[in-house]
Amino acid sequence: MVLLSVQNLKIYYKIGRNTYLKAVDDVSFKINAGEIVALVGESGSGKSTTALAILKLLPTAAKVIGGEIIFKGKNVLNMNEIELQNIRGKEIGMMFQEPVSYLNPLIKVGEQIAETLRVHEGLDKDTAAKKAKKLLEKVRVPDVERVYHSYPHQLSGGMAQRVILAIAISCNPSLLVADEPTSNLDVTVQAQILNLLKTINKEMGMSILLITHDMGVVSGMCERVIIMYAGKLVEESDLRTVFRDPLHPYTKILTQSIKAYCQFQSFATQGYLPDLINPPKGCRFAPRCSFVMEKCSHQPPEIKIDNKARVYCWLYGDKQ
Repeated sequence: MVLLSVQNLKIYYKIGRNTYLKAVDDVSFKINAGEIVALVGESGSGKSTTALAILKLLPTAAKVIGGEIIFKGKNVLNMNEIELQNIRGKEIGMMFQEPVSYLNPLIKVGEQIAETLRVHEGLDKDTAAKKAKKLLEKVRVPDVERVYHSYPHQLSGGMAQRVILAIAISCNPSLLVADEPTSNLDVTVQAQILNLLKTINKEMGMSILLITHDMGVVSGMCERVIIMYAGKLVEESDLRTVFRDPLHPYTKILTQSIKAYCQFQSFATQGYLPDLINPPKGCRFAPRCSFVMEKCSHQPPEIKIDNKARVYCWLYGDKQ
């Protein structure tokens, strides 16, 4: 069953009187109930903007130019503030890459979890506090009482992320959007957070949209992978195919970088993202692509390889 459907989404940032940066340009994908899907791309690809749009949390400079975001049959983009309040936290939870920034520095973290429960579930103070502590146990917090009564600045990055996760899953949402949840964490803590997400997906049946720039995070974590580049979707396939037989030249470089124990930083020396104010008319990856040809100056078609895979590349134009 399709839980979330993003269709032809276009989001532009106004950066001048008549100047727009095309951050997300005609992006479409779906997430089914209970699955983990990774949305992957380097910085500036539009993945985080897409994530914020799902909860209608875009900054004021960002404008949705077109498209739909259908969650459980309703278009999030058409919802009023009251409808959105019922969706955020209750139906869709969110994790952020800088967890401390999204916690109130003046309120103890346990009280912040309990407040979410009181608002969305109508629990009294004592019941909310008890459930908040159980949630901290669920996200593998070792010293629940200490963390419950701590202020955000007293927590490590990994512990703060566990608190954010506890808040995100407190009302048992259908979808969890995790935007770079392991960014700036050491490798050991990264593995713990990712394992925790997989456990929650299995135990609670919660769909997860994992936003990341790191293909190493994707490996062994999700069922499907969606690759974005410069605001465009370039490939979508199942996890095994993406690593064993990637199609798009950009995806191939990403998977090769993992095999060489590198990340996007090493790839950046081979070129830069195009200017999204005046992006290339055709394939946006063409200036960095070793397979570039004349027709790449035109927008590549969507090529469906099978029922699960698709790629936007002229190399596969004969498979239409």
